[in-house]
Amino acid sequence: MDLNEARNKIDVIDDEMTRLFTERMAIAREIAAYKSEHKLPVFDRERERAVINRVEDKVGPELESYANVLYSTLMDVSRSYQHRSIRTNSGIGEDIRRAIEETPAVFPGRATVACQGVEGSYTQAACDRLFNTPNIMYFNNFKSVFQAVESGFCRYGVLPIENSTAGSVNEVYDLMKKHKFYIVRSTKLQITHSLLAKRGTKLSDIREIYSKDIALEQCSDYLSSLKGVKTRVCENTATAARMVSESDRNDIAAVSSRNCAQLYDLVSVEDGIQNNANNYTRFICISKNLEIYPGADKTSLMFSVDHKPGSLYHVVSRFSALGLNLTKLESRPMPNTDFQFMFYFDLDANIHDEKVQRLLCEFDDEYEKFTYLGSYSEAT
Repeated sequence: MDLNEARNKIDVIDDEMTRLFTERMAIAREIAAYKSEHKLPVFDRERERAVINRVEDKVGPELESYANVLYSTLMDVSRSYQHRSIRTNSGIGEDIRRAIEETPAVFPGRATVACQGVEGSYTQAACDRLFNTPNIMYFNNFKSVFQAVESGFCRYGVLPIENSTAGSVNEVYDLMKKHKFYIVRSTKLQITHSLLAKRGTKLSDIREIYSKDIALEQCSDYLSSLKGVKTRVCENTATAARMVSESDRNDIAAVSSRNCAQLYDLVSVEDGIQNNANNYTRFICISKNLEIYPGADKTSLMFSVDHKPGSLYHVVSRFSALGLNLTKLESRPMPNTDFQFMFYFDLDANIHDEKVQRLLCEFDDEYEKFTYLGSYSEAT
């Protein structure tokens, strides 16, 4: 058999497979109507597993793994088509449509906003970028920010979520599993650290340096070059600057923003001490209620999948099938479980796109621990 003859045979087989695929999808649509009439869920895990097992048995050991991939994908496609044909309105689907209709056209310029730290923090700078004239309420830790928003004490909260040098803010990701909230906007802020001390203090006088753990990590190269100097972790970079200002010691300093020098009557011993000049932190703005403003082209999700081979692949492949760009995938262990993980996804996905909404409804139907974290745009 030559190559052209083989390809012609493949074409004939493909034509028959296309006819059978069309016929199969028509039957899937009938099944969807039955499920809708009898209030049955679209996703039937037991049935899908039985179909795949039966096919693997038929093709034999050599092809069973390939058959598994083919039919798992076919099940995803069939399930999506069933959702579309009966237009399943899951709770999250209705919430999204309602939020799109009811959210004002313009993001508010003024609001009561919860931030961790004190005046002069990088979070405060991010808050000022997100809002024109925010009424900022400061809290000692990230947990209190979540609680202030969840209780309705503050309409919004601003939190750091990841840094281009130090990576994700793990404490924030862990708290995201415990609180009910939505992301309504985000922004990126360039972080430039300075070494601040009291007036008259020289670099050679300094014996201890205070700052947030992430800030110390971002300046590790510079700090390691200072012999005989200890580092101390505190709640916030601005808090560190304030501690130095209020202390009666002249041998301590803070890694903080240059803005805090004027704010707390300190001087900069040295500027730009971070490891990387291209140092950015991404901040999210969270709300108790789902708000989707015009231009929301980013979507964040959180859910766990079965602890077995291929589970995560099946999720990611569905993003790819819709042409959605996955910009971040973060995993965090779930407490009190045997190697179970919660996955966080950031996507370039416009929530106004019907196929994106439909995909989220499918996830909501299929995964017990699925959370839609919101759709938003990034302020520049």
